[in-house]
Amino acid sequence: MLRATAKLLTVLNSETEPGQISLALAFSLIAGLTPFWSLHNLLVLLIVLLLRVNLSAFLLGTAFFSGVAYLLDPSFHRLGLAVLMAPSLEGLWTSLYNSTLWRIERFNNSIVMGSLLASLVLFVPTVLGFNWAIRKYRDRVLAKVKKLRVVQALTATRFFQMYRSYSNWGTGS
Repeated sequence: MLRATAKLLTVLNSETEPGQISLALAFSLIAGLTPFWSLHNLLVLLIVLLLRVNLSAFLLGTAFFSGVAYLLDPSFHRLGLAVLMAPSLEGLWTSLYNSTLWRIERFNNSIVMGSLLASLVLFVPTVLGFNWAIRKYRDRVLAKVKKLRVVQALTATRFFQMYRSYSNWGTGS
């Protein structure tokens, strides 16, 4: 938990664009809220690897939202059941169920359907909300922390400079 918090702070305090972090967190919302071994999560993973998003934020967000998903499963079940039982969509579900690809997706599972719908609806608000929150954090909190005398004294030490150079070895910067 402490290590995950440190990684989150490292990502938030890095030079990474807020859009890359918020997009990674929005994709992790889909991967975390829905059952992990699903066909749509393979597509999400492919998109994450192709786009320029922060992988650390994606992995941390997936772990976080997977925990949240256990709390929301009853709500996802009710939402998915309502959508799957809608009489107007019965023909659509029947035709999709006759296709092998959609059967692999397990869309007929009420939790898969409900969690996928909820995560898709929340995708854009998640990107915008995290983007706003990260910018506010960097403008207000991080700027104040950097101005503290204790922080300035610690970052000016030789030990901190050595730590920073060693911690950047694997990142290429």
